[in-house]
Amino acid sequence: MDWSSSLQGLAGGILIGLSATWLMATLGRIAGISGIIGNLITARPKGDSAWRLTFLLGLISGPIVLILLGGGLGNVAGGPGDVIGAPAGGVVLMLIAGLLVGVGTGLGSGCTSGHGVCGLARLSPRSLAATLTFLVAAILTVYVVRHLIGGGA
Repeated sequence: MDWSSSLQGLAGGILIGLSATWLMATLGRIAGISGIIGNLITARPKGDSAWRLTFLLGLISGPIVLILLGGGLGNVAGGPGDVIGAPAGGVVLMLIAGLLVGVGTGLGSGCTSGHGVCGLARLSPRSLAATLTFLVAAILTVYVVRHLIGGGA
């Protein structure tokens, strides 16, 4: 077992929880990334962009700081020593998948960070239903792609 990766994951989870708690305690806002980005783009409500932009810059700068400090990104590939290359399905498929995720967050009134992290912590029944839907859809997608379409990868 790779303890350093486990500790990095634990530290990351703690930081995500602390940032969600801080945002709720100080501004009364949910740390749902799709809502933060969506309302930043549409500028709703007026004068509410500074914290949204700061939150997103913090989200992006975290991995950059980790790399600059020599921590790398951990093993985010399939196995030890593997490096992530081009998307397995190609760029067009990745763009389509990204658009579908965007549509899903609109239909579900939020994303995994809003429902899965913040909503579950608030014991929201709607967030529980949304998170279970995310998980079941992900499990079914992996099963279909790996075992039915991909021939048992």
